[in-house]
Amino acid sequence: MDHLRGTFLFLTFLFIFSKGYSQIEIWGKVFDDQHQTLGGATVTVSKDSVSSISAYGISDADGKFRIAVENESDSLFLKVAYMGFGSVTKKILNQSQTLEFELSPSTESLKEVIVKSEILRQRGDTLSFSVAAFKSKNDRVIGDVLKRIPGIDIRPNGQIFYNDEPIQKYYIEGLDLLEGRYNLASNNLSADAVSKVEILENHQPVKVLDSLEFLERASLNIKLKRDVTFSGTATAGIGAAPLLWQTKLTPMIFSKKQQAIFTYQSNNTGKDASGEVQNFSIQYVGNNYNIEEYDWLSIQNVSAPPFSSERWLDNNVHLGSANILQRIKEDVDLKLNISYLNDYQQQGGSTQTRYFTPTDTIDVLENTSNDIFISRLEGQLTLENNADRNYLKNQLEFNGLWNARRGFIDHPETQIDQQLDHPFFGIKNDFRLLRTIGKQLITFSSNTGLAENSQDLRVKPGQFEGIFTDGNSYDEIQQLVTSEKMFTDNSAGLTKALGKFTISPKLGFSIQNQQLSTDIFLEGEEVLDADFKNETKFLESSVYFQNSFRYKSRDETLNLRLSMPLEYKSFRLEDDNFEENRELSRLVFEPYFSGNKKLSAFWEVNASAGIGHNFGELQQLYYGYILRGYRNLNRYNAPISQETQQKYSGGVSYRNPLKQLFLNASYSYIYSENNLLYSSTIGPNGTTILEAVARDNSFDSHSLSASGSKYFRKLATTLKLNTSYNLSQRQQLLNNTLTEVNSKSFNLRGNVETDISSWLIGSYSGNFSTYTSGFGDSDFQKIETHQYTLDLYFYPRKNQYLRVSSEYYGNSLSENGDNYFVNVGYQFTFDKPRMDLNISWRNILNTDQFVNAYSNQYYYVVSSYGLRPSQVLATLKFTL
Repeated sequence: MDHLRGTFLFLTFLFIFSKGYSQIEIWGKVFDDQHQTLGGATVTVSKDSVSSISAYGISDADGKFRIAVENESDSLFLKVAYMGFGSVTKKILNQSQTLEFELSPSTESLKEVIVKSEILRQRGDTLSFSVAAFKSKNDRVIGDVLKRIPGIDIRPNGQIFYNDEPIQKYYIEGLDLLEGRYNLASNNLSADAVSKVEILENHQPVKVLDSLEFLERASLNIKLKRDVTFSGTATAGIGAAPLLWQTKLTPMIFSKKQQAIFTYQSNNTGKDASGEVQNFSIQYVGNNYNIEEYDWLSIQNVSAPPFSSERWLDNNVHLGSANILQRIKEDVDLKLNISYLNDYQQQGGSTQTRYFTPTDTIDVLENTSNDIFISRLEGQLTLENNADRNYLKNQLEFNGLWNARRGFIDHPETQIDQQLDHPFFGIKNDFRLLRTIGKQLITFSSNTGLAENSQDLRVKPGQFEGIFTDGNSYDEIQQLVTSEKMFTDNSAGLTKALGKFTISPKLGFSIQNQQLSTDIFLEGEEVLDADFKNETKFLESSVYFQNSFRYKSRDETLNLRLSMPLEYKSFRLEDDNFEENRELSRLVFEPYFSGNKKLSAFWEVNASAGIGHNFGELQQLYYGYILRGYRNLNRYNAPISQETQQKYSGGVSYRNPLKQLFLNASYSYIYSENNLLYSSTIGPNGTTILEAVARDNSFDSHSLSASGSKYFRKLATTLKLNTSYNLSQRQQLLNNTLTEVNSKSFNLRGNVETDISSWLIGSYSGNFSTYTSGFGDSDFQKIETHQYTLDLYFYPRKNQYLRVSSEYYGNSLSENGDNYFVNVGYQFTFDKPRMDLNISWRNILNTDQFVNAYSNQYYYVVSSYGLRPSQVLATLKFTL
């Protein structure tokens, strides 16, 4: 019945959204006085000149528009408007017809357009922001300017969002050099070298699919001032105490046929260099396999503070990266992206964890000191041919990690040593081909790879005495885990346009073979009991037929997509230590519908609905116990998990480039059913045994979010606000008691960037959040957190400034939850050569501990993290 209910809701949703074509249609074309077509003209229809608007239309690139109208009056009133031209009105009969409109330039309007164009230009789906208009005195790199542009939101890790969605591509002069590692450009490309920042809305990065496949996500393009640009940064710094150093050299070159960014960075000042090579790439639909490392084992960590790592990260890091793009011939690029990171980090702090169960509360106190060793090599070699009629991309990717962790925990009653080694290697090749043959597009894709993971955890003294040694203490427990996987996913299909419709059938198969081997040793002796060993082989395969239909209206204001994939999935799980094997075969149907409608030049709505199926991964399919951490023992001796998920979403957005105003709101609902229920048994000392139990259960979640940004030109101020609310409900077994766990969260954040006067620049950001959880109708905890930051830049002279910054972080759980920070900096800029001398005094109050709190569904954690002491650092920075 639940499956029928989901299908009925899905079809009802599809019908409601698709319904609504009107009684008549008005077709037309808009020209200027030179008989050149005008794209982007707004056409409104109303009952008469004073009535409210009943229908909208926007002319496309060819000046054409089409409006569906439902109105019972005998006549209609049309108004055609375009920036820089005088409006035209016309009264027509209420019947289907074709019209033409000629607009004449307006002197008054043209003056306004010229002024506005100093900030922003719009052509079709491309918004072009002037860097000079948004750049402030203290902005050095393009990332500083991006923070001020309305509609763009940069998250703490550097990822760029537009209209609450991550961008899919980051181009420099139309070329994708960095393949998602765009922090290297944002943090090092001189703002003075950039003329414009372009937002490519509804961007299709594959040219041959541009008119066939509609995408809602945007991309970003950096336009440079010169055809050949040399840019980059070089930084050298020294400070105390203790002895501090910071070096950074990032040269870059951009031309029409070659681009390159190199970097070498080293510091012990807490600056997290790894973020510069973080990959934010968005994989195309259907690429489900990757070579990311999975942490089977871990040591106990202290939750990192939610602010700049330069205040808390005790590191010694070296990073080298090379990124080269060579245009071999027209539309054909060869790219190499490679990086190596070596870092030694130290963590110290304490945590208080409180677990809530239906019958009790359990407290765990831990003082933690960790040493972390990171050694990571990763790279990609890419050949891409992105032409108008053909597309080819072959990408060879490899990841190698040689990481280790050492941890020490001081309990009130005992002390625990932890040692973890976890080397990893993975390699894969991703191939995609699209070729035009006749009037159809033939597609082929292949993704093949392998990965090896070996992890070794030692804990002294031994834990879980009641399970391993009948309650007797012992010296050491060791957990060994080795996992391997090989996968391939291959498909072929075609894409064909049939008028306003596009069909894309695809046939493919995938296979993934995984192996897991685990052993536990007590004081060097292997535990022979099969309950503590795994020799697991997991084979999953599928044959799938995916067929999608797309509709795009002639005026390009309505885009609909319906995907109806049919897939036969097969799973087989074997373990040499157990006679019982698990098998599962299912034929699954996963329909998905999405629609996007432009209501006017400024308003747009979207909606989606889908049904999906998720099945168990190897990480939740092993029979024998695995010591995941010193107080976590897990196993999943249960059938293969099966989850059916329904998801519905809708949103509305308002975008007015002339007023630099961007608004967005969305809602989503998720309902899922699962055949497995997870059981947590929490001991008096916080040790947790996690198991899976065969029992049907459900989960539902509501999410509501809204955001807005506005640039006030006269005030030279950018204001951004974001808010979200989430409500979820699921079942959980806690200490053998079935309970319903509810959670609610609310978040409100905002920031202001403003040039107050010629001698004062300010920046303010705030973040307020609440998290409430409970069992059934009763709440057992509520956490409020506050974060506020104020930066002021005083300019006594044009080439120097004094920076004063203050920060506050607080939470409602801890008695010592108020955290205050003050920093001061002075910068002097030399004209020849162009460089900045910066002297900063960080953590003037010498705050040595940061107290933070966060919550999960049935527990909360109050952590105290050791911070860097008050320090002074002097740096010289060259920006080309």
